[in-house]
Amino acid sequence: MGEVIRRDELHSALEARRELGPDYDDQVVDALVEKIERRLSERRPPARRSEPYHLGVPLGSLGIAIPLIGAAGGTAGFAGVLVACLAIVLVNLAYAFRR
Repeated sequence: MGEVIRRDELHSALEARRELGPDYDDQVVDALVEKIERRLSERRPPARRSEPYHLGVPLGSLGIAIPLIGAAGGTAGFAGVLVACLAIVLVNLAYAFRR
């Protein structure tokens, strides 16, 4: 990673401060800070926009899971409960990894 501000630019700013005196300290510092911020913003990669994670599918699948597991357990026993739980897990995994 290269320098944000070159050594000679910093020396120039310090020399300008010495020549102008303390009355111009704020202006010299502001110019130097502006240059540093501009160079940092040029280096920064553009921000990635990510869509928010919606909880509708996971919460909906949990809400449906209660009667689904009850019906599966009442008609097919443990095997039905296992299949219903596996289906719920697969739906949630597919939703999570679809991005």
